Amino acid sequence: MYDTANSAARGDGSATLVRAARPEEIDAMLACDAYAQAHPQRGDAVRAAVGKGQCLLAVRAGRIAGYVLLQHDFFGHDFVSLVVVSPAHQRLGVGRRLLAAAMAACRTAKLFTSTNQSNLAAQRLFASAGFVRSGRIDHLDEGDPELVYVKLPR
Repeated sequence: MYDTANSAARGDGSATLVRAARPEEIDAMLACDAYAQAHPQRGDAVRAAVGKGQCLLAVRAGRIAGYVLLQHDFFGHDFVSLVVVSPAHQRLGVGRRLLAAAMAACRTAKLFTSTNQSNLAAQRLFASAGFVRSGRIDHLDEGDPELVYVKLPR
């Protein structure tokens, strides 16, 4: 379990708990993910990750605030394949806490992630968590290249 407090940043005593997601929480997780509502394959990926113990869940004030999927098969390195923060919990540090938990659970020296070039919020999140640009993949989503990021060891 990875536990971190928001109280220092927000001053209101609220806290975010990050822990392994459980199968009975999947429906509630997907309910806070607008993309999952329109794309059933997202649910399949989340169910698979939860089943493998590769999904961390953020809980804030007793509510699901977001989740992160951490895979262990990216060219011999760990890879954050998805970060989702509920709209009600965005801009409260939940994304950074999920990434910090993924870094703590990372089994390799480097941790990779990626996002579309059009996703400026994710790019800012990765930069704020200390990730640096590592490369670019064209032709996954035509006209919107995938930007690859890495968190290097200190």
